[in-house]
Amino acid sequence: MARWCYRHRLVVLLLWVGALFGVGFAGSAAGTDYADSFSLPNTDSTRAYDLMEKAFPQRAGDTDTVVWKVDDGTVRDESVRSRIEPALEEIGRMEGVGEVSSPYAAQGAAQISENGRIAYAQVTFTEQANGVPKELVEDVVDTAQDAERAGLQVELGGQAITRVQEPPTGIAELVGIVAAAVVLFIAFGSLYAMLLPLVVAIAALGTGLMATSLLSHVTDVPEVAPLLGSLIGLGVGIDYALFIVTRHRKGILRGMKPEEAAVTALNTSGRAVLFAGGTVCIALAGMLVMNMRFLDGVVIATSLTVVLSVLAATTLLPALLGLLGMRVLSRRQRRRLAAAGPESEEASGLAARWSAFVERRPRSVAVTALVAMVILALPVLSLRLGATDQGNHQESTTTRQAYDLLAEGFGPGFNGPLQVVAERGDTDALVSAIRSTEGVAQVAAAPPSQGITVIQVVPTTSPQSEQTDQLIDRLRDDVIPESGTEAHVGGVTAVFKNFASVTGDRLPYFIAAIITLGFLLLLVAFRSLVVPLTAALMNLIAAAASFGVLVAIFQWGWGTELLGIGKEGPITAFLPVIMLSLLFGLSMDYQVFLVSRMHEEWVHTKDNARAVRVGLAETSRVINCAALIMICVFSAFVLSGDMEGAMAGIGLAAAVALDAFILRTALVPAAMHLLGNSNWWLPDWLEKRLPHLAVEPREEAVGSVGAVENVPHARVPDDEGHSTVVHGFVRGADGEPVEGAVLTLHSQGGGLRLDQVTSLADGSYIVSVPAPGSYLLSATAPGHATRARSVTVGEGPLVYDVELAEDEVDAVN
Repeated sequence: MARWCYRHRLVVLLLWVGALFGVGFAGSAAGTDYADSFSLPNTDSTRAYDLMEKAFPQRAGDTDTVVWKVDDGTVRDESVRSRIEPALEEIGRMEGVGEVSSPYAAQGAAQISENGRIAYAQVTFTEQANGVPKELVEDVVDTAQDAERAGLQVELGGQAITRVQEPPTGIAELVGIVAAAVVLFIAFGSLYAMLLPLVVAIAALGTGLMATSLLSHVTDVPEVAPLLGSLIGLGVGIDYALFIVTRHRKGILRGMKPEEAAVTALNTSGRAVLFAGGTVCIALAGMLVMNMRFLDGVVIATSLTVVLSVLAATTLLPALLGLLGMRVLSRRQRRRLAAAGPESEEASGLAARWSAFVERRPRSVAVTALVAMVILALPVLSLRLGATDQGNHQESTTTRQAYDLLAEGFGPGFNGPLQVVAERGDTDALVSAIRSTEGVAQVAAAPPSQGITVIQVVPTTSPQSEQTDQLIDRLRDDVIPESGTEAHVGGVTAVFKNFASVTGDRLPYFIAAIITLGFLLLLVAFRSLVVPLTAALMNLIAAAASFGVLVAIFQWGWGTELLGIGKEGPITAFLPVIMLSLLFGLSMDYQVFLVSRMHEEWVHTKDNARAVRVGLAETSRVINCAALIMICVFSAFVLSGDMEGAMAGIGLAAAVALDAFILRTALVPAAMHLLGNSNWWLPDWLEKRLPHLAVEPREEAVGSVGAVENVPHARVPDDEGHSTVVHGFVRGADGEPVEGAVLTLHSQGGGLRLDQVTSLADGSYIVSVPAPGSYLLSATAPGHATRARSVTVGEGPLVYDVELAEDEVDAVN
């Protein structure tokens, strides 16, 4: 398929452009119909909602609030009424406004605070918040705030008002794309190569978001779903393209033609992308285990963007590579390739030095990394699930100001009243019992309808307070049963309490499901019991540490002012499920990319130390680059204006940073060095029964065995195991590694050269041996004398370290 897309690039481009604009046009014409459905079957709050809907049909439109406060006098003063009343009347005449309830009307006395300094009016639109035109909401805000004067403060709150103070759509995505572009340009040094992952990700994301808006007309998709879809789609879209472009460029630099390099890249890294994308989708589908309708729409939006990201990386990307040809390399790289010829794939520089350091001190590295993760995970012990509201908005917003004014004038619980819905029985006794309950500020019963009575209960504490949660439990467990009345506690606060409770109860099953899934996938991919067990443990550590960061920032309020994300509060109830799904998928990406290279080396050499060292040296750079891009993209969602989006962005950015820079770069390789050959242990009976899954097939030109493809007479170990290898380190007399030493394997008499390689930055080398027997191994390096030794190789790999000394000649027959 890669070759077909490469050769028919114009057809592929036209298909993608047509799909993007076609779905975009349909989505724009149809509009959106997002709906937040938090109903949970068989919960007390859901039963209360069903009864209310039956007896009191829900009003057609969204109800928002205008709040005003005077510094001196009362809101009843003529100087205040003369400014507020005309504004309310003008708002009431606007097309799209159904009703305005004023505190100055005959029934409005309860809308004025006891001290007379704060009052509110309710504005009921004819549409729900999503359907109210933005221009209408802006007119309402401007008209109300035009009534302000010195000593008179006017603020507005409500869902429709929240929409007009959000940053313009796409700001977070744009900032993330720009940051990713900078990282890509530094990594590639080429403008065209930088643009490739961005174009692929934008094409997939644009198509996915428009398709999600269309799906919102046929199924319940919550408002936060497209935001989360953008977040994960942009991150994985850029990363998947990055992996493939990196492999493609490496193939060209090693002497391949652009078409063959593209086909090889798709047949290797492309397979890993398919595997990684599949695991992310499976992890996201794991949210269905929670049996929450709200999460179903999130699964649809995020999975759709991931699927399209994989599709774009495997079809659109090879077409773009065909358009660019050699221009995927920078001009400097093209000149160097023409002048010096193909370069070696051997890892060098900082990555190789760090890999060698981890090998020398695995215990110290593992302990340091583990201690750091445990410290970061400690705040998770105080994790409290709940819901955010307008009280968590930034202090400068009018919604936060209105929230605070209502809490000041009518009590903290006024912003989150409870509805006790009584179906039968003596409601007078129930009202009296509720009024005398600790934690209740106000109680008011509406006239019954169809035998159902709704009692509004205003707590003394805020909606996010633990005392309010305790009040709900007290009403459900003690007050209502003792009154002898059949009643249920509903309202937004009660709904989210149920949501948090159900999430907490079902979360262990969800975690067990995705951890088990990850274990089975890695077991089949790497033919090992220890590797998937290690990965499962690492995923749990990463999750705990990332939630610890989330609690410290959003629940404890550390750095909220610096980040400009509003007031601290509980962690949104559905966020752990979404974050764990995404974290599992992304961790699998990095684990597969890292361990697949180690596994390939292990299959060739059966030397665990070398496998871990080479795997880390050759993959850590691209893993860290990919992680840095995701961190930039995720962190940019702090600018989304949505608290859930900011939480998900910061949480995932922290998770990716910890996973890539501490777990995959330090803790995982250190642990694998300590575990030794047991990393790759698998019982024979299980090996025979497991299906075979090739995550990333070995390239025909095996650069991992010393780039022997460019050396005459070189032989690579074959699949039957008749060949073997000699490997080890080249060091100087002072024990320091020697980089760039040329090691040559000759026949016993020295007449036939069998293989030739160059040592890496850490001094390591590996030469292939055609069959067991005796051979001559020579080593040369600038500033050192040539050294040659006779080596005898048996059935398995031979470990042989070479020491080069200055001013010494050691020749052997």
